[in-house]
Amino acid sequence: VQLQASGGGLVQPGGSLRLSCGASGSIFSINVMGWYRQAPGKERELVSVISSGGSTDYADSVKGRFTISRDNARNTVYLQMNSLKSEDTAVYYCMIDYLSPFGETRDLWGRGTQVTVSS
Repeated sequence: VQLQASGGGLVQPGGSLRLSCGASGSIFSINVMGWYRQAPGKERELVSVISSGGSTDYADSVKGRFTISRDNARNTVYLQMNSLKSEDTAVYYCMIDYLSPFGETRDLWGRGTQVTVSS
């Protein structure tokens, strides 16, 4: 099973970016999909998660600015980031909690995509 993330880059403060992350491989179903981030010198932190039913949760720092969504048919999770701030600069990691065809529950992390907010 692999996760492929895309959409990171350099954007000016106040700008927008959309991250996407697709899962492929031996997956029976995906429960939770989400995004975490890690800024230089800081620990990895939760940005947002979404359940298979569409329930969402956000870090307080991104509420009202970021929107998470998923396409279950494509096993893909998205993160729309608006009104970006310099403090949003970090490597963003997608993750999934999934059920394998053999009935095993597993977590998987993507390799990360850099988001830099700077003028």
